[in-house]
Amino acid sequence: MIEGVRTKELVCRPDERGRLWEILRADDDIFQQFGQVYVTTAYPGIVKAWHAHEHQTDFFTVLSGMAKFVLYDMRVDSATQGQVQEFFLGRDHLKLITIPPGVYHGFKCIGDREVVALNCPTRPYDHDRPDELRLPPDSDKIPYDWSLNHK
Repeated sequence: MIEGVRTKELVCRPDERGRLWEILRADDDIFQQFGQVYVTTAYPGIVKAWHAHEHQTDFFTVLSGMAKFVLYDMRVDSATQGQVQEFFLGRDHLKLITIPPGVYHGFKCIGDREVVALNCPTRPYDHDRPDELRLPPDSDKIPYDWSLNHK
């Protein structure tokens, strides 16, 4: 596991009315602070990558569809510098991923319908001074190929 990355298994509670699952609670051991909550989507086959933050921690989960989340540790002071980690999130794998500052991340919609992801970052987005570091999905600085893996 990349240093500082944590996961939380999410419990789905279905009944005759539908389903409920808690994502992040203030009394969770992984909770840090509240910044904002937002939803981002991607259409089938689309990659949204790469970005990292200098100060913000992200807490991502997938609400609908299937996504492959990929993390890359580019932090020079990290014991896991240079490591890549994949997570498959969606209806059949409910999980919350904690992504610390300095870890580049992105996701790809791997299903046949739009993926809907929820993020609860520790800071609100500052339109005048965004806390974002960006690289293109095919950056040679990150050793990852987003194409289909036929293993």
